[in-house]
Amino acid sequence: MLRTALRNVLAHKARLIMTVLAVALGVAFVSGSLVFADTTTAAYRASFAKSYAGVAVTVEPTYAPGAPADRRAPALDDALVARLAAVPGVAAARPTVDGSVTLAAKDGSPMRADDAMGRLATAYVPGADGTDARHPLTAGRAPRTAGEVALERGTAAAGGYGLGDTVVLAVDGPVLRMRLVGLVSTDDTRVTSGGTLALFDRATAQKLFAAPGRYTGIDLSATPGTDAFALARRVEALLPAGRAEASTAAAKAAQQAVFIDTRTASYSRLPQIFAVVSLFIGSFLIVNTFTMLVTRRSREIALLRAIGATRRQVVGSVLAEAALVGLLASAAGFALGLGVASVLPGLLGTADNPVPRGPLVIGPGPVLASLVVGVGVTVLAAWLPSRRAARIAPVEALRAVEQHSASAPGPSRIRAAVGTVALLLGAGLLVSLRDAEDASDANLQTAMAGCGVLVTGLIVLAPLLARPVIRLIGRLTARLGVVGDLARDNALRDPRRTAATGVALMISTALVSGLAAVDHSAGRALDSQAAAGLGADYVIGTRGTSTTAVDAAAVRRVAELPGVATVSAVADSTFSAGGSVRQVSGVDPKTVRDVMRLHFTAGPVQDIGPGRIAVSGSFAREQRVGVGSRIDAGIGPGTGAGPAPGSPREARQPSFTVVGIYEDNPTAQDVLALRGDVQRYGFLPGSVQRVLVTVTGTGGAAADLEKRLRGAVDHSPLLTVRSRAQLVREQAGVAGDLITLVVGLLAIGVAISALGMVNTLALSVAERTREIGVLRALGLDRSGVRRMIRLESLTVAAYGTLLGLVCGLFAAWRVSGLASGAIPQYAFSPPWGTVALVVVLSLAAGVAAAALPARRAAALGPLRAVADA
Repeated sequence: MLRTALRNVLAHKARLIMTVLAVALGVAFVSGSLVFADTTTAAYRASFAKSYAGVAVTVEPTYAPGAPADRRAPALDDALVARLAAVPGVAAARPTVDGSVTLAAKDGSPMRADDAMGRLATAYVPGADGTDARHPLTAGRAPRTAGEVALERGTAAAGGYGLGDTVVLAVDGPVLRMRLVGLVSTDDTRVTSGGTLALFDRATAQKLFAAPGRYTGIDLSATPGTDAFALARRVEALLPAGRAEASTAAAKAAQQAVFIDTRTASYSRLPQIFAVVSLFIGSFLIVNTFTMLVTRRSREIALLRAIGATRRQVVGSVLAEAALVGLLASAAGFALGLGVASVLPGLLGTADNPVPRGPLVIGPGPVLASLVVGVGVTVLAAWLPSRRAARIAPVEALRAVEQHSASAPGPSRIRAAVGTVALLLGAGLLVSLRDAEDASDANLQTAMAGCGVLVTGLIVLAPLLARPVIRLIGRLTARLGVVGDLARDNALRDPRRTAATGVALMISTALVSGLAAVDHSAGRALDSQAAAGLGADYVIGTRGTSTTAVDAAAVRRVAELPGVATVSAVADSTFSAGGSVRQVSGVDPKTVRDVMRLHFTAGPVQDIGPGRIAVSGSFAREQRVGVGSRIDAGIGPGTGAGPAPGSPREARQPSFTVVGIYEDNPTAQDVLALRGDVQRYGFLPGSVQRVLVTVTGTGGAAADLEKRLRGAVDHSPLLTVRSRAQLVREQAGVAGDLITLVVGLLAIGVAISALGMVNTLALSVAERTREIGVLRALGLDRSGVRRMIRLESLTVAAYGTLLGLVCGLFAAWRVSGLASGAIPQYAFSPPWGTVALVVVLSLAAGVAAAALPARRAAALGPLRAVADA
């Protein structure tokens, strides 16, 4: 029977090629996502491994709880470096001064400004030979004074800088300008994968990133035969208690490996979603294809039964055929997956935060997964058709194939009952969410269960729904005359086949329309929320971090600009309470209403003061607090338990009193506190992270005002200057990943559905050879045959699209409550443009899928068709 299976695969290779492509598409996303994850992880690991090359033990400063970044006084100095260099087993001690700096390109645009990990800075530390082995010079010389800098050669090229140019940069406040005196190379893949690297002389780096005469780390290399753990213990004994710690390089690498795994885990999620959808939709194509092949080969199978083949052998033959197809699909899918892995870094990365690239890492995992998925899905999908094949009796050999098609069983009552119950249950679960106020775990589980059961019900009922829906669509095709009637009747001939073909398109259409509706509604709500919450005309802010600041002198220059009416500085930091970390905005209660549109549901904004805060509605619900409640919380770093010994600043405020509750506002964030409190307890004491600006009536729309604002902040690469309209657009565009998901799902669904329709129509034409011959003999010309096949495909596509749109939009409508709790402005808004695009693409796929089958059918001559049948 294995030989029979192999012969059948070779005999029907043209028909099975579509199945191979459908399965290969799913396998490609599975293998591609796994290879991509391994490659990306390897690239990150390589960057950290190289930074510890030749290092046995590393010493780093530790800080008392609550110590802010600008007041850290590392205990690592030259005296400690000398003591550690004399420890038995230490071959060399190399001090380091590392930090982060944001560079501006020569045209003024910031370089990697939104990626703190990609903005590297360090001190050029020459060894005994006068050179830094980690950063060998390729041109120029090393920096020697505070006004000089060296850049990694790729960084300089990306920024358009050459030796002698003035480099614009910023660390955490004022803009600095330094002369480029040297270019270096590095093997750190954090830099070679797109990051930036700037080097300063030792004294300048200490001033910028540590303190004069202090270091941020000491790397120790060991003499041959020295145990790293024993060396770390000896070094630890010499360190000032509570001020520094020693770790082996292996331990640091292990810690970083955990971080890398966490960071890269999300990269493979999107392609894995595509893989699941591809395989799920493709399984319907496989079932349909093998069902039609079994029906087509009924006489052949009956003859095998007549000459002694058992039912088990028939099942084994069909499953062996499916396994062979699965092997081919696995091989093709794995090859395609390598291409997917190659293009994913460009699709998932951004200009400011690129995904690191490196040689593809192909391990045994992706290969094994491709085989398991490709063969497993195909064999499982072919199991039901193989059972049907085993039930064919030997007497079937005396019947014609057309009789089987004509007598295809209709949907059973059991199917109708099960499908109806599932449909009603799914709809009921979704309707039960009408009073939902938030996206709690319970509500999300109910929504997911409801959507799943609803889709399952539609899949089960699809053969039953085929007749009424296609008759409805047939009223349109009937206007095209007898050809339209024939197309409708052909689609109704086997409802199960029509349903199986249309279900693939239904699933993808439901996913796309539902997600698009949620994305469109959320975008409009965020747009409305941003517009409603922001009263300022311009916002000057740091790039997404509370460890950098707006220069105080820049704030004064902004306030002195002509046309500026109000300037309100905001200090941002973290607010830790109840085990969660939220965002706090430190404001001036006197001016906050001029720059933020706040809607208080309890308490006035004027009550905000020392130790007194206002919280957003969602924060109040989460923490179960109201006006008058006290919150044990803290602003910024540390524990807030009290003054830390040796800490150069006061402890964080241990508790706060809630004096007001306001509607959620993205500009105000989660908590509003007095600016002085946030400046005192935040990461950078005395600093502000945003400047909200209102302008006079005549200056608000001035075209040159934004330029003057940028000039007032010295064109700092750390800062952004955005108008109110720009901020609203950014809020509306936060769902970029969801848009990518919608487009990807639409492309996958249309592609696999088109393959399924090509397969169905090709086999349908083969089954109806005699019928087509008779139609030709009765006067139907070639163009009429082609039009009939196209209309049949278009009818099936319209059927699947209609069911999918109804399912997807209904589900999106009913889950509106989950979002309205977090975004009060959320309201269901159908994305009619996307719906129109889905309909056009789906129908176009139907027409395109009919091209080859229609051409083949039109090529059949009347006499030849009757003779071949």
